Amino acid sequence: MGQVIIGVDPHKRSATIEVIDQRERVLDKGRFGTDSDGYQDMLAAGRKHGDRIWAVEGCSGIGRHVAQRLVADGETVLDVPAKLSARARVFSTGQGRKTDPVDAHSVAVVALRTPDLRQVTVDDTTVALRLLVDRRDQLGRARTEIVSRLHHLLLELIPGGAKKFLSAQQARALLNTVRPRDVVGKTRRWLAAELIHELVTIDKKIKIANAELTELVASTGSELQKLHGIGPSGAARLIGDIGDVSRFTSRGHFASWNGTAPIDASSGDQNRHRLSRAGNRRINRVLHIMAVVQLRNDTEGRRYYRRKLAEGKTTMEAMRALKRRLSDVVYRQMTADAKQLRTGPGGQAGATLQSSAADPNPKVDTSEKSLPGPAEDQLRAPLLTAS
Repeated sequence: MGQVIIGVDPHKRSATIEVIDQRERVLDKGRFGTDSDGYQDMLAAGRKHGDRIWAVEGCSGIGRHVAQRLVADGETVLDVPAKLSARARVFSTGQGRKTDPVDAHSVAVVALRTPDLRQVTVDDTTVALRLLVDRRDQLGRARTEIVSRLHHLLLELIPGGAKKFLSAQQARALLNTVRPRDVVGKTRRWLAAELIHELVTIDKKIKIANAELTELVASTGSELQKLHGIGPSGAARLIGDIGDVSRFTSRGHFASWNGTAPIDASSGDQNRHRLSRAGNRRINRVLHIMAVVQLRNDTEGRRYYRRKLAEGKTTMEAMRALKRRLSDVVYRQMTADAKQLRTGPGGQAGATLQSSAADPNPKVDTSEKSLPGPAEDQLRAPLLTAS
């Protein structure tokens, strides 16, 4: 018998599988629970077929728990993006009707007909980085919410309120100057004191999270933090979401994936480009923060931005061009880091990080490729500056 593909449509508590051969003939199918007994039954059903490959939908999302258990049991698992399986479902049925058996069949067909799907590997350092940086981002959002609520209360207690960037110590000093006598004022002061206590606690958690990120990023051997505007959180996000940078064939490919490559919006004699809303928005945010930090300091990034303004570009267009250029800088640094990690400091082959990227190997069509302009290599001076 030839090789078979086992398509898996995963859910939290169940998984539906369908086994097909190289001619897309259905050999077996079934629905199993994802508890210990159900998983063992599914594994046994799959192992009835000798030469097999498991294809799991969404291995970076809902399918992660099933995919990782299969990999741990020595199975070969491919990650099938939900977009591709959805397209296969429409092409197969001619409609968008969605059932678990139909989804499992679509996943199997995509795995059979699509080359270069990402093979799932055991979770490694990149996954730990992604977990930690997600936690750090959650803490940052919680701190912003607390400070916002604190500002609202201080505005009611103190004429003019407090300054925009407020620390817990500064807020406590301001609150100590207020002694309301009415019930409403006392309640506001008590609530403000509670928020300050929460702010102190979350600041400690953020400090610990930053230290953990710094240590883990350093263990990967990456030098991303040497780039001006990239801190431990940004470096962790880049490494965690991108994983193996070699999956991008070029810097333009990388720029299209992160949404910094402009999109052609020309019409007739009018030649213009517009901002891309596609791509990984978390990586795009890291590049945006990097650009803002470079603009605040005397860097080559700020000089590049000013040259774009002098050429007649608007501030938004100049910022987009800068982010596109910084995308190239990050790509070059990560490529250099990966090369150093493969060869080692003595020129010998070393360990490499397996790709656990949040997205599969991206495909770029002609409408998504980066356009001329910001992607040029010729720099008057190196954009990379040490912070």
